[in-house]
Amino acid sequence: MFCQEGVSEALQKPGWLLLSFFLTLLVLVIGACLIRKWEAEARARAKIREAQKRREESLKKMESAIERLKRQSPKVDSDAILSLSLKELAHQLRQGSLIPESVLCVYMEKALAVHYKLNCLTDYLEDCEDQLQELKKQPKDKRGPLYGVPVSIKDPYDYKGHDSTCGMAYYLGKPAEEDAAIVKVLKSHGAVPFVKTNIPQTMLSFDCSNPIFGQTLHPQNPKKTPGGSSGGEGALLASGGSIVGLGTDTAGSVRIPSAFCGIYGIKLTGFRVSYDGVNSSIKGKKSVVTMAGPMARDVDSLVLLLRLLLSEYMFQLDPTVPPMPFKEEVYSSTQPLRIGYVETDGFSQPSPSMLRAVREVSKKLQAAGHQIIPFSIPRVDYVMAKLLISGIYADGGETLLEKLYGDIIDPSMSSTVSVLRLPDFVKCFLSKILRPVEPRQAENLNALRGVKTPKNLWKQHVAVEDYQKEVMANWRAHNLDVLLYPALCPAFDIGSPSKATDPASYMALFNILNFPVGVVPVGKVTQEDEEELASYRGYYGDTTDKNFKKAIEGSVTLPIAVQCVALPWREEICLRFMKEVETVVSEKKKSK
Repeated sequence: MFCQEGVSEALQKPGWLLLSFFLTLLVLVIGACLIRKWEAEARARAKIREAQKRREESLKKMESAIERLKRQSPKVDSDAILSLSLKELAHQLRQGSLIPESVLCVYMEKALAVHYKLNCLTDYLEDCEDQLQELKKQPKDKRGPLYGVPVSIKDPYDYKGHDSTCGMAYYLGKPAEEDAAIVKVLKSHGAVPFVKTNIPQTMLSFDCSNPIFGQTLHPQNPKKTPGGSSGGEGALLASGGSIVGLGTDTAGSVRIPSAFCGIYGIKLTGFRVSYDGVNSSIKGKKSVVTMAGPMARDVDSLVLLLRLLLSEYMFQLDPTVPPMPFKEEVYSSTQPLRIGYVETDGFSQPSPSMLRAVREVSKKLQAAGHQIIPFSIPRVDYVMAKLLISGIYADGGETLLEKLYGDIIDPSMSSTVSVLRLPDFVKCFLSKILRPVEPRQAENLNALRGVKTPKNLWKQHVAVEDYQKEVMANWRAHNLDVLLYPALCPAFDIGSPSKATDPASYMALFNILNFPVGVVPVGKVTQEDEEELASYRGYYGDTTDKNFKKAIEGSVTLPIAVQCVALPWREEICLRFMKEVETVVSEKKKSK
């Protein structure tokens, strides 16, 4: 009785009442947060199920359209059509020797077959048939240069009536109200967009998987990734399911899939073409420039596409794009080039096949009459630690986490998202602990904290400008025309890009510099490369170096590539350099 009375008196004291009130309030708040999270997860899962159902229905429509077109069109030699270059295909369509419906049917059938093998499509753009009928009403002399040519587009490009998902539940059920500017320009030239292609969740990974559409496989090896974030585009093009497509590039997103899959791609200077109507998981980035870029099966196709994109119509649609038409005299020049030559960025040791690719190509270019000048780009470690990651996640990841709230997190993004969700003091603490043994991971952790204040963000923008000036001053001091640079390759194992992000420095550097860069496939991994990889240690000998080695093992016969780099706004000489590389490489093949 005494104890009960004592407890009763204690509970009547104001302090106990206040503590009881706050504990009750805390329980209610935690409960409300959990309920809110469960509700968000339930909504996200429901939206994902609906999106998956829509894709199934869309692909069934595609199958029906193929059968309908087969009945309406005369029988054609599919292999002959698929073997045509973009230039040849466009010419035959304009001249009338090929019927647009037949060509569309052939590419739709091939794309669907590739998809069922690799899982690279996210949507069928069913109005492509109606667009063809409108095109056929045009007089023959009014037909555009791409009359009837089927093209594929990466998921984030807006297409009226279709979602631009970025692989996130957040963007599901929000169909675009109009086409992206670049899609409008392609249509104005007669091109027929017919499918959208897969991407990694958030498009901030160079794997190619998301909870909505699943994992895309490499065209030659199902254990490998096609790269990202334009991985679906790379897989489709490399497999012949499209003749030309559109990607985007934040830190190599056009170039990594091009290098992994053995196709051609170019990242343009920021805003050389319009980016209006292209979705993103993080909008508002300034120091890390995301840009559109075409992807194709040869340099001529990239050149043809860029000639057409840099049109008066694009300049009217988007006045922020500089009215700079394609400079034919630069591309067609035959003057020998002064080519800067780089074997390593000094931050990530290149794989044996990466190193062999640049060495062999440099020798061929020199034999062709070009001058090769040794060159180096300074402080790539500084770029990765202080400029790139903190430029993408300047807000500490808040914008991204808000959009991912309640979403299923794909394995390709789980480690990044888990770190972003940590309290700032925990990131800081872990960074200090890791620094002695994993210096690169420690720097990455610290960078994921963001820049904290507007003042620091402005400082970071200035730091990027200063770095750009430093590199360009060195470029001018060597009087270079272009730069031959290693491309990240060969393809990684599925699931491994998130464990070995630092080697992407070879690609991401040029988004900070805002230089146009193209990828040219130059060969395949040999058994000798594989044997040499056994002794690979990396520059740091850290977890990333070990993971990189493991990720690229078992790659014999997979594509390897090089990068062709130019100064900002010099896309024409970049493409000319790509053509030179393509020529010297193909000449070697002919001689064998």
